[in-house]
Order: sequence, then C-alpha cells, then structure tokens
Amino acid sequence: MREAEIIRHTAETDIRLALRLDGTGASTVDTGCGFLNHMLTLFARHGRFDLEVKCVGDTDVDDHHTVEDIGICLGQAFAEALGDMGGICRYGSTILPMDEALVLTAVDISGRTHLSYEVQLPTQKIGSFDCELVKEFWLGFVRKANVTLHIRQLAGENSHHIVEGMFKSAARTLRAACTVDPDLNGEVLSTKGVL
Repeated sequence: MREAEIIRHTAETDIRLALRLDGTGASTVDTGCGFLNHMLTLFARHGRFDLEVKCVGDTDVDDHHTVEDIGICLGQAFAEALGDMGGICRYGSTILPMDEALVLTAVDISGRTHLSYEVQLPTQKIGSFDCELVKEFWLGFVRKANVTLHIRQLAGENSHHIVEGMFKSAARTLRAACTVDPDLNGEVLSTKGVL
C-alpha cells in the first residue's frame, strides 16, 4: 500500500501527517491555520488522497513555520509513499478554472527538485493568512518530494480563487503523475532505470 506517516518535532512545530496515495479524498486536517486547513482539505479531495494532518505550531508568532513545515512533511510523505517510483506515470499537468482565476500546474516526479512559481496574487492577505506563505509551502513540498513543479497563474483577480485553484490543480496533477501505469509492468519511466 502506498502510504506514509511523517512525524516532525522542532522548536517551532510539532506535526503528525499521514498520507495514502490510493485513497478516496478523506481528510482530517488541524493545522492551527484555518485557511491552510481549507486548502489541504481541498487538496486531499481533488487528488483523491487520504490525508491526516495535526500540527501544533508557534502561530502566536505567525503562520510561517506551520505552513512551511507542513509543506516539508507533505513532500516527505509523497516521496516515502512512492518508494522506488516503479510503474508510475511520472508526469502530470492540469489547467484548472476557479471562477475568474485560471491556474496551470505541471509536475515531473523526477528525483530533481525545482519550483517554478509564476503567480501574482493581488492582495497580501487572504483573511489573516499571509499570501507570501503559499510559495513557502510549495518550496518546502518540492524540496522533500524531489519533484519538479511548475505553477503558473494564467488569469485571476481574486487571491482566494487563485490559491484555491492552485491547490486543486496541483492535487489533480500529482494524482495523474502518481498513477500506476499497468503497461510499465512496474518499471521506472526513465532511460536511466531509476529516478
């Protein structure tokens, strides 16, 4: 079964995260940050991943450590759940509309870490959530998942819609890339034989 549990204790956060790639979209998320709870719940549902997250962080300071560390844990969980990556499709892409917003995401589960983030959010905050933390989340994710991830805003005038579109699109993209292709017979999709 392709699943992982990550426990991370630092002076800033205490996190337990469990991920099942071949899930139903069920989630239980308590990060101490309401907006992030909502985004991770959407991520699980639209990627059909089962996700449990419990975080106690220093949100009395701000949400930065919580958001970044959960991104790190989620990336680590993806890497562990995928194992040797045998038989996966490896690539995925989605263009997703969210009202007036349009977001493109593309991923290569390559073993190489890169984030291309071409997003201009029109506001600095969504409620009390600092918009700059969205990029920090995805940086933490790609560094531990060892993937190349492109996120591009194609249209949008509402920060909430853009970010929501981003999480939904990334979930669908990762789902496609993690899908096992039976024609590969468990082989790694690389001329090198490993990713």
